[in-house]
Amino acid sequence: MSTMGLLDQIEYPADLKKLNKPQLIQFSDEVREFIIDAVSTNPGHFGASLGAVELTVALHYVYNTPYDRLIWDVGHQAYAHKIITGRKGQFHTNRKLGGLAGFPNRNESEYDAFGVGHSSTSISAALGMAISAQLQNEKDRRVIAVIGDGALTGGMALEGLNNAGAQNANLLVVLNDNNMAIDPNVGAFNEYLTDISTSRPYNKLKDEVWNMLGKFNRLGPTAQRIIQKVDNSIKSMLMKQSNFFEAINFRYFGPIDGHDVVHLVNVLNDLKDIPGPKLLHCITKKGKGFKQAELHATEWHAPGKFDRKTGLKIKDKCTSPKPPKYQDVFGVTLLELARENEQIVGITPAMPTGSSLNIMMKEMPDRTFDVGIAEQHAVTFSAGLAAENKIPFCNIYSTFMQRSYDQIIHDVALQNLPVVFCLDRGGLVGEDGATHHGAFDLAYMRNIPNIVVSAPMNEIELRNLMFTAQLRPKGPFSIRYPRGSGVIVNWKHPMQEIPIGKGRKINDGEKVAILSIGHPGNFVQTAIKKVAPLGLNPAHYDLRFLRPLDEELLHEVFSKFDKIITVEDGTIVGGMGSAILEFMADNNYQARVVRMGIPDHFIEHGTPEELYSLCGFDAKGIAAKIQELWNG
Repeated sequence: MSTMGLLDQIEYPADLKKLNKPQLIQFSDEVREFIIDAVSTNPGHFGASLGAVELTVALHYVYNTPYDRLIWDVGHQAYAHKIITGRKGQFHTNRKLGGLAGFPNRNESEYDAFGVGHSSTSISAALGMAISAQLQNEKDRRVIAVIGDGALTGGMALEGLNNAGAQNANLLVVLNDNNMAIDPNVGAFNEYLTDISTSRPYNKLKDEVWNMLGKFNRLGPTAQRIIQKVDNSIKSMLMKQSNFFEAINFRYFGPIDGHDVVHLVNVLNDLKDIPGPKLLHCITKKGKGFKQAELHATEWHAPGKFDRKTGLKIKDKCTSPKPPKYQDVFGVTLLELARENEQIVGITPAMPTGSSLNIMMKEMPDRTFDVGIAEQHAVTFSAGLAAENKIPFCNIYSTFMQRSYDQIIHDVALQNLPVVFCLDRGGLVGEDGATHHGAFDLAYMRNIPNIVVSAPMNEIELRNLMFTAQLRPKGPFSIRYPRGSGVIVNWKHPMQEIPIGKGRKINDGEKVAILSIGHPGNFVQTAIKKVAPLGLNPAHYDLRFLRPLDEELLHEVFSKFDKIITVEDGTIVGGMGSAILEFMADNNYQARVVRMGIPDHFIEHGTPEELYSLCGFDAKGIAAKIQELWNG
């Protein structure tokens, strides 16, 4: 095979196996350049995939994928995987409507053994596949879990490790250790991994023993007793450094350079025939091969468009003032409140930058807590703080809050503790797709006793709800808001208390009433302007609260209108529209109620504008529904 343009000649792992080992270095470089070119013009996750290139190449070179199962965790480190597995020609459609998903997706390719968007799932899934292979007597099938970007801090990953060690399954866990999630990794376990990777005596001894193991392994079955003796010696001599993995029955190998593709291939080949649970610890650099991404990993996690030659980000040319991002309004407002109320503390699971909790963290590091990728712990940790009279603002993306449902019910709501849940990225989030849409929080929160469930229509309402939540805290309070920018440029108004459970009338009108909650109320306002020239004048009410409902307002609506539209950026099954239908039935009203929101199926990826249009509750869709009901 020619040594020029290797990437052009390779579509699938079978083609990759035709290369010799030294050629893998050039091939890895070409894959990295391909990713840089593609993401510079079509934004996506960047640093994590650059750091996993050599590891990806080595895994597909050594293992027989897709027969051998390769599971990624977290999914945004898998761009090289997609490029090598038949999707290079489609990669320009990554994260676009109708194009490739940004994460591994079982519906997209047989090489995507398991779908993943949330973290810490790979080891459990891989264990299930390894046990299945045992049950089916598929002794030649290997199962590999690649866990990286801080995912090992998730409790589920540790549960998977614990069970895998007890099962003695033939499983390889590859720890892609780059010391980064979106923000730098935190916690005692991360410090433990750092100790392992920087211990000179430990690494020297491991290298020597590793070389012996490789030689013994090639001698065949008769060498197993020798390997076991050496392995047992390592356990006793290095108990201090490798106690955790060895204690749970994993054979620990490493740490090794995750960017030395030839050495990776040699190591993986040696590991293929060692039975039982194994963990290979690879040290990598997030953003490897692109200077800015290496130096500023958080900023370049998903940088948007940039000039690949200069490394400068391409900014929007619009010079007029823009509304801020909701997350920044949250961050600034929380700091303002914390300055006035010393009981306030901030908590987030590995998302201080993504949630803008870093604003408070910078000024008040002793009152802000990044707990790592551990949503369940974040909620119960908040409950413990609240039990001791603190007012925790627990900021978790809506889609990740799903992972903490029992903790919300059992540890917070049942005890009526004043935890303020700030659910960022509520509703359709765009290009991250089905795994990240905050479609369900309104539905899953509204059926929990004691909790206040709210959603602001704009930035000023967000500030007022946050102010209200901490003013006289009595129980759990949920505030959900969308990804991206709001609608008000001058939003720093003095905060005011909002009566809990009280909505508001935005527009009086006739014939048709529209009930909205959260930011889709702005779509309603635009729709009303669209139909005004047609002589249509519907009323508009902003509920603000889904629990408790403003029953006084709803009695007014049902007494005056028999045609009602509900609009929400959440699933229509069990959400606000369902609550309105329940109210109507309970109070014996008769009306035609049309629910608009996220339909009862998973929505894939695309721009938010495309997805709102697809779901039919953008301003155009609402305007059409107003006309239909008005004339019907």
